Amino acid sequence: MRPPPSMVLFTTLAGAGQGLLLALVGCELVAGWQRQALPQALPIAGAAAVLLLCGAGLVAAIFHLGHPLRAWRAVAMWRTSWLSREVIVLPGFMALVAVWGGLHAFGHPPTLALGGAAALLALLLYLCTGMIYAAVKAIREWATPLTVVNFALIGIASGLTLASALAGAMAAGSAADWAKGLSAYAAVAIALAAASRGAALLRNLRLAPKTTLQSAIGVRHPKIAQKSQGAIGGSFNTREFFHGKSPAFVARMRWGAALLGFALPGLALAAAWATPAAGLPASALAWPWLLQMLGLLAERWCFFAEARHPQNLYYQAVA
Repeated sequence: MRPPPSMVLFTTLAGAGQGLLLALVGCELVAGWQRQALPQALPIAGAAAVLLLCGAGLVAAIFHLGHPLRAWRAVAMWRTSWLSREVIVLPGFMALVAVWGGLHAFGHPPTLALGGAAALLALLLYLCTGMIYAAVKAIREWATPLTVVNFALIGIASGLTLASALAGAMAAGSAADWAKGLSAYAAVAIALAAASRGAALLRNLRLAPKTTLQSAIGVRHPKIAQKSQGAIGGSFNTREFFHGKSPAFVARMRWGAALLGFALPGLALAAAWATPAAGLPASALAWPWLLQMLGLLAERWCFFAEARHPQNLYYQAVA
């Protein structure tokens, strides 16, 4: 499939925002359980970052619509469409985050029920976004529970990395201790996300096509070669159902995603966890998240590019 830039941006940015909210609510729970002081600026800055990431992703998603002015109609099919459910859940999630962050900003810490509701919507949003693709049975690379799991784990990993970067940027009092702890959880989440994404990649590479040229045209001859795509020039099918890149380019994108999205940030966060909190510079947690986001954009590009639509059996060659 052709990776649409708007969807690559939306799923990556919004996923990080959801993961950040989960990290912040988790910090509140830990602070209440262990009776530790949570830096007041952390949930405020974190809520602002969540809204910024989700808002930026939402703006990018608008460019994916053929008729943006009709976007409101997307909610009409909520009974059967995961896309409609996503369109409903996302604004509700952002509204709860705004209230949650606003209460922190005005010195009135929100109840755990409010934070829990926001966290539940974040998880529900992962489900909706992942099922948009996992429910497409024609794309076998997507039609697996690993799709939803990967969306959630990758988003949580990037959210935890950003939470550690925000705590590290404050670098005052207990913030350094929180940054150190968050970096450890982020490193573990990155390892889990890498394992899940690797499992999906191995599965997809081993998939044997159910449809062949022989079955498509009803000819059983063992040697069939396509010499024409059946059209003089490009068409919607050739533009939208194939990325047009070479296998070598796709392989480089996979390695770039593995290196920038998982390996380097994971190692950097593990090193930050092993560093004493007093000697942990703010930049030590900022650049891993920037590298990670570049890698996750490449990872999401690969997610779309790996999808092989059966129609490409007919449109794979140009005379």
